[in-house]
Amino acid sequence: MYQNACGAAAASAGGCVETERECHSLISKEPMVPTTEHDYIGFDIVKATQYGAFLRVKELVDAGYNVNQRDSENVTLLHWAAINNRKDIMKFFIDKGAKVDAIGGELQATPLHWATRQGHLEATVILMNAGANPTLRDAEGCTCIHLAAQFGHTALVAYFVARGVSPDLVDRTGMTPLMWAVWKISSLDPTRLLLTLGASPNCTDLQGNTALHWAILARNTTAITTLILQGQANINVPNNSGDTPLSMLQSQIGSIWVSPKVADLIKEQSKIVSSRNCLYKFARDKRIRWWVMVGTPFLAFYMAGAIIGTNLLMLIKIFLLVCLYIVIHYIGQVLYDDRLMALLPLSIYLSTKMWMYFTWFIYIAPYTSITMTVVFVSSSGMLWYCFLKSWLGDSGVVTSSQQLQFRTILELAERGPGGFEPSNFCSACLVRRPLRSKHCAACNHCVARFDHHCPWVANCIGAKNHKYFIGFLANLVLMCGQLLYGSIQYWQNDPTCKALDESNKGFWATIIAIGQCDTWVAWVALNAFFHSIWVFMLLICQLYQITFLGMTTNERMNKGRYSHFVANGGKSPFTKGPIRNLMEFFECTCFGVFKSESQDWMSNYDIDKNIEREPLICTKETFQYV
Repeated sequence: MYQNACGAAAASAGGCVETERECHSLISKEPMVPTTEHDYIGFDIVKATQYGAFLRVKELVDAGYNVNQRDSENVTLLHWAAINNRKDIMKFFIDKGAKVDAIGGELQATPLHWATRQGHLEATVILMNAGANPTLRDAEGCTCIHLAAQFGHTALVAYFVARGVSPDLVDRTGMTPLMWAVWKISSLDPTRLLLTLGASPNCTDLQGNTALHWAILARNTTAITTLILQGQANINVPNNSGDTPLSMLQSQIGSIWVSPKVADLIKEQSKIVSSRNCLYKFARDKRIRWWVMVGTPFLAFYMAGAIIGTNLLMLIKIFLLVCLYIVIHYIGQVLYDDRLMALLPLSIYLSTKMWMYFTWFIYIAPYTSITMTVVFVSSSGMLWYCFLKSWLGDSGVVTSSQQLQFRTILELAERGPGGFEPSNFCSACLVRRPLRSKHCAACNHCVARFDHHCPWVANCIGAKNHKYFIGFLANLVLMCGQLLYGSIQYWQNDPTCKALDESNKGFWATIIAIGQCDTWVAWVALNAFFHSIWVFMLLICQLYQITFLGMTTNERMNKGRYSHFVANGGKSPFTKGPIRNLMEFFECTCFGVFKSESQDWMSNYDIDKNIEREPLICTKETFQYV
């Protein structure tokens, strides 16, 4: 039935590595038992419990069978009902006085231990509601939350913590659930979940090992990266042998299982900074790195324009531009901070806009009308309004307090394991996911009606800032168009510039004349031209999705992953026709003529129907003692 062996790899911690065999890994040799009730007449109460023959169980109990009587293996009926997830029978036994914390089996485990090993959330909820104690240890020293972490039962881990079990509860060897999760489970959860629930990554077991020590021993790349980057695990904690996570990782640099981010961090921590090495201190200063990342695009744009504007030979200009690229690349290697890379696209956008304003007021404004300058400034005001709303405004982040998170976990647990499906529950934010929402890895939070994460505004585009993003794109196209028009006015009206004279016939002759007139204006106009192309294409794509498809960018790219799109033949179930889609997106009422029926995507949920699956029968015959 169960294994009670301990693996050599965890012998130092004294913990159980090989625990009870999972029921689903054992296949019964018996033929399938018919489901009609009269076929269960010959079953004894243990077998009837295992197979879920409720009427037969009730008949035997009513005839006088004691529900707390143990079988030949010292196992109670509630144990067998729990391991097979027989919900009705479990409730019946509890109503008849079954002891929920009865200890039985070779591992001296409770029914809650048995249900936990199998990942039966419904059985666990029934036992906990009946007063079962999840902190009791079995013969191997493990409590229920340790077992849930070992087997990767994320929903059970969340449920136990929501019911008051400490995420840092230690087993007999001092190991926490987080240590077991990183040692046994290579996927992101439940490691990420435990960190979100407040588990400390720096607790130590009896051997002085932290969770990071165990993750390194297991070569669990996902857990190592998560503990260091998300959990802020201390890499300098020595265990009883004097080994720190840093020293353990140093010996493994270059191994394929060490991620590049972790390798870079270890290399950085490994460098011994001399008090005389002022240059290194300068390069490591976070404020210096921030200013370098923000300021480089501004300087690079100006330097490129200045090089192009010199009177040097074309080959020399190309050589200088290549040198400029090499210098910027080297600066990026030395001074850029990977954790601040989100600033770079935003800085590039701001630098191009600043130089466009500079060009307009210094070069173009004297050769165009005041009205045109007023229009340029006014449209720029709308551009900045929409940009700031897109950048600093709320994108529709789904927020929650810890109390509400725990309440959500308990509510979903009562509904069964289907409530914890990724489409319903976010294990990173511990929130119930609204319909059309998605967890953004860059921002590390869930966003309602998620469209995409835009690096140019350093923010997610979602339910609350999507319309401002559309306004930002439209006004940016308008600004680029105005700057191109103003550049033409400059080339036409500057008396020293004859770029657009009728004497310059032919496309290439005009281009060459423009370059010779004032290279800086040509450089900025060229940037505005290419900006206008890709921004206009993005605007058209966004409007097409909103108006004619009724989809977000995320839904259009991943519609095959969403059941409500698959069930609708790949079409959006949210579309209401082009005009209504557009009106509801921009929340237009046309002075009360049109009644908006926009939904609150922050609290609109989609509950998937649970699919009944044929359970596996766990009987005495499907278990063998070792």
